[in-house]
This record gives sequence, structure tokens and C-alpha cells, in this order.
Amino acid sequence: MPTPPPTGPLVTRDTLASDLRTLGVEPGEILLAHSSLSALGWVCGGAVAAVQGLLDALGPDGTLVVPTQSGDLSDPSHWGNPPVPRAWWDTIRATMPGYDPLVTPSRGVGVIPETVRTWPGALRSAHPQTSFAALGPRAAEVTEGHAPDCRLGERSPLARLEALGARVLLLGAGYDTCTSFHLAEYRIPAPRVGSGRPGPEGWEVVSEVSIDADRFDELGHDFERDRPVVRAKVGAADARLFPVADAVAYAERWLPLHRSRAEEV
Repeated sequence: MPTPPPTGPLVTRDTLASDLRTLGVEPGEILLAHSSLSALGWVCGGAVAAVQGLLDALGPDGTLVVPTQSGDLSDPSHWGNPPVPRAWWDTIRATMPGYDPLVTPSRGVGVIPETVRTWPGALRSAHPQTSFAALGPRAAEVTEGHAPDCRLGERSPLARLEALGARVLLLGAGYDTCTSFHLAEYRIPAPRVGSGRPGPEGWEVVSEVSIDADRFDELGHDFERDRPVVRAKVGAADARLFPVADAVAYAERWLPLHRSRAEEV
């Protein structure tokens, strides 16, 4: 049976850049993009064209930032998608390659961030599980100083993006992907957990604030109801644009009321 033709719309580098400008992306700004390539439609040139369109909209003075998480560099006892046999755990811990920002691929964040990660001139932050990659003149400022025991808190690129007045672009992605909400989790009472991962001297366990995207869709719904969020179509994708600082401040108020986790163990 022949493969059916794509349904479109046909998206190109130029149409993507045009749609982003119509949405309100401004030349020279810093943009934290969470994205779904498939949501855009049929993109001529795939992820490469999508990144080109984003960079065109931002212009030479703009900076594009994406999450390049590598959550598989973690304790196999917590894996569930898929799980691995208990008998394998010790061997996995002993042999898992350590984090290398130039080599370690991103996982679970989509093909656009992985394309940005490998783009000429891209810089990547140092956290082995929750790194960010950036392209543009502010890339070093955003990615430097990501502490190994601070996944998405005050010593991560998220706090730097907040301070620099960056905005979030949800490009075919939902609020469950909005990493800015996690920064709020570091500013309210939250449990701490031991996070296992390969380190420079073997397996290590680091104490970290527990982060959880549970109910972020609901949080995003209320945020969009109460705060100014720019919405439009980019290709076939629903796109949203808002300041990082607005999202963090709203989540700081919302989370303690709707999802208290201070007593978790």
C-alpha cells in the first residue's frame, strides 16, 4: 500500500521566520524555545530549516536557547520508559559514559534542540542531566556557570534567562514542557532527592531539589488566563510567547496553592 502524501501545510525557512515575526518574536532578543517539529506541518528541510527560520527571526543580535536534557544519565533504578532488569543496574552504573557537552546527545526534547546542540558555534551548559544549548552573542552568558548540583534553579541558565529578560516560545509544545516553571520550584518549599549519575570519578549521588512537571498543563492554563500570553499559528503549530520572568513569578504563587510538595519524602 503506497504511503499517503503529506497533508501540510508546506513550511519553509522563510514562512517560518515570517510567522514568528508575526507572532511577535523580535530581532535581537533572547528566546528560550520549546518545540515540536512535527506540529509545524511539512517542513522543507526539516529541523535544519526550522533552526534557520528561528535564527532568521531573531537576527544576528538575537540568541536562541533550547533545552538539551540528557535524563538517561541517571540511576537505572528510576527508569520506566522503558525499565531495565534489576540485575543490570550495577553494570549500568559502572559503565555508563560520563557527560560530555560536545558528545552527549539530548533525549526527549525533540529534534530541533538536538539540531541546535550540534550547530556550529553552539554552546552548552555543564549540568549532566538538564543542560541548555544556545546560539548567538549572549550564548556564553546564558550557559556559563550551570552548577552540577542545580538542575533548573538559581545557578542554572533559567535564572540567567530570567535576569536577562528572555522570553519563552512554545512552538507546538505544551506547558508541560515549560522549564521556566521549574525555576519556581526552587523558590518554594520542596523536598530534596538524591540524584544518581556518572561523574568524573565514577558513579556519584548529588542532593537536589525535587522537580516535577505534574499539573504544569493546569498551571499553564491558569497562567494564560491571567497573564498576557501572545498566541498565533506558526505553520500548523499553536505558538505561545511570554516572558520567562512572568512564568516564574506566576508559578511561585500558583504551586504552593495547588500542588504543595513540602511534606513529601
